[in-house]
Amino acid sequence: MTGSTFFRPDTGWVGDVIPFEKDGLLWLFYLHDARIEPKPGMPWRLVSTTDLVTFTDHGEVLPSGGPDAEDFNVYTGGVVESGGSLHLFSTAQNPWRLGPDGRPLQLVAHATSEGNPTRWTKRPELTFGAPAGYETGDWRDPYVFWDGHLWRMLVAARHVDGPDRRRGVTAQLVSADLMSWEPVDPFWDPHRYVTHECPDVFSWGEWWYLVYSEFSDAFATRYRMARSPDGPWLAPERDALDTRAFYAAKTVARDGRRFAIGWIATREGARDEGAWEWAGTMSVLEAVQHPDGTLGFRLPEEVLDAYDEVLDPGLPTRSLDAPHGYAASIGASSLPDAYLVTAELDIADGASEIGLLVRSSADGDAAGVVRLEPHRGRMVFDRWPRTRTGGEQWQFSGDVPFEHERPCTLEIGRHLLRVVVDGDILVCVLDDDVVLSTRLYARGGDHLGLFVSDGAVRVESLDVRGRSLA
Repeated sequence: MTGSTFFRPDTGWVGDVIPFEKDGLLWLFYLHDARIEPKPGMPWRLVSTTDLVTFTDHGEVLPSGGPDAEDFNVYTGGVVESGGSLHLFSTAQNPWRLGPDGRPLQLVAHATSEGNPTRWTKRPELTFGAPAGYETGDWRDPYVFWDGHLWRMLVAARHVDGPDRRRGVTAQLVSADLMSWEPVDPFWDPHRYVTHECPDVFSWGEWWYLVYSEFSDAFATRYRMARSPDGPWLAPERDALDTRAFYAAKTVARDGRRFAIGWIATREGARDEGAWEWAGTMSVLEAVQHPDGTLGFRLPEEVLDAYDEVLDPGLPTRSLDAPHGYAASIGASSLPDAYLVTAELDIADGASEIGLLVRSSADGDAAGVVRLEPHRGRMVFDRWPRTRTGGEQWQFSGDVPFEHERPCTLEIGRHLLRVVVDGDILVCVLDDDVVLSTRLYARGGDHLGLFVSDGAVRVESLDVRGRSLA
């Protein structure tokens, strides 16, 4: 299945992705959100890829058990291989089966395969719920890994006692055979969030990493780092992988590289003013390990290379100087629905705001704004005007905040800014290290622009390329 570097099935949307590598092939299981009423039970579907750009769709591989089954909804989990057999752990939930806390039971379910990721046998006799001390309605997203001595299973859970919004805990069980599991002390218990969804653990060099999705009003995928799988888990200065829009990311390794695969959320009503929705379009980021062990993230080269048709945006000038105001250069050419901009920007001392205008009107008055702010140390996505009324026409109708931001280091001098525009998806990457993903539904036009406020900027190089996928 081709057509976009961001996978979406023909019908419905991509929920949580469960990546698994086998023999060099990436198998990407995902929760399929059909978005129809009445809601069918949620299954796992599967695509595979060798290049992170083109995908083979294997369809549904782990179906709902039906309205009367414990696994009416088959939610997030993980896949491991041992002795030639594959073991799949998932969350089983049925909204009509309530636990002692009055909420739908969440259970850890198990399926096995004789090495074929497309064919699974459910093992209902191995299903189990939350042990004493944990809420029965929050016992989900099992993730299993080998620590060199034992299999460990992490589960997104909540304590039964404590402040309601701070009971989240990453529970832990251990096993020697992947069949029977013994609860042990929590893996991570920060007393900070409602819960920590989709836990994921991996080692890289001398460091261990815990990736999780923060279930709070922030809804961000974050990470912690430690010298061993027993912690202590340290918070890096920049702990989010991306913005609120990129969620439920889990990681997978191949050929010494580490990829984080999640989904870019849609917005209600396909409007920039709409509430964020659960599920969206698959997105792949590649992790970068810094000398101090902290991580950055970028777009994989395979995704960048998919944009191989040279385009001319028709910018009238690539150097702007506006010491006491605003200046912009708007390209004369209309760009296609999907393209990649790679710009090396030389930021002068004292510049307040610098960046690119995407999907801009011909005069630059309506556009998506990718803005670098050196004084504030952040990369921002904004839209001007910030609200609209009716259709695709941009109009003022109040001042509703629209900004999405990422903290970053913006020293004076040269910085590399990449922006992928693909339909209503926008992914911005600064210095191949800081990612900002979002949606942009409204369009001022199809032009590309450069701007600066209270300073000067020069484009040292500019490369704009379209995508030639069939």
